Amino acid sequence: MNKTPFLNTHINILNTSEALAICSGFFDSNEKHSIFFLNAHCFNVAQKDDQYLALLKNAGIVLNDGIGVHMASKFLGISLKENMNGSDFIPKLIKHACSLGKKVFLLGSEVGVAERAKNNLERKLGDHCISGVNHGYILDETENRAVLDGINKSEAELLVVCMGVPLQEKWIERNLDLLENIKIAVAGGAIIDFLAGKVKRAPTLVQKLGIEWLYRFGQEPNRLFRRYFIGNIVFFFHVFRLRRQL
Repeated sequence: MNKTPFLNTHINILNTSEALAICSGFFDSNEKHSIFFLNAHCFNVAQKDDQYLALLKNAGIVLNDGIGVHMASKFLGISLKENMNGSDFIPKLIKHACSLGKKVFLLGSEVGVAERAKNNLERKLGDHCISGVNHGYILDETENRAVLDGINKSEAELLVVCMGVPLQEKWIERNLDLLENIKIAVAGGAIIDFLAGKVKRAPTLVQKLGIEWLYRFGQEPNRLFRRYFIGNIVFFFHVFRLRRQL
């Protein structure tokens, strides 16, 4: 699959229909595949975490996420097709998997939240698709083994993992080969919280204007100030620094 260099990592330049078509092929293959996202925060984390940076480089698909990567891509001469953020793409991927008769497992967030996400999805997609859920607070290897057993028993082929960056990507890398039926594991960020209604998405107009991050900051200013305001400055510092090294 074509990968476009993005400074010291890469992205796959795709739109939604192209990405879903690739996922259809993944479901039909005998291999396991990971889907990760690259936004400004992810990029900043990768500059301090060599293991996570290597995971981004080796992922099956890395999708561009957010206005920061969009602006940096213009500066780097990279033409993106669409903002492929997980909050938009993952619900479409779940719906696509259901339309193909594939089962989905939701792993992440606090106790009870994934169950609410499952209930909301079943009201839209029917009760045949979401075959299992589990919270994301796995404390030890015994609990992890129980989670893996639950995923295997669910016969799910699509796994959505929401534990935050980079924990979710590292969990996928460490455990993917132990999952018997999973064909696609996607790093979901806060998508289970969104699907459960625990966190509200910005109005459609705000999303289209590319300032959903500002809406999210208004919801959780204490937690997100450093990520969005300090983090974006750090992101563009890295962009300019690494661009000079090319």
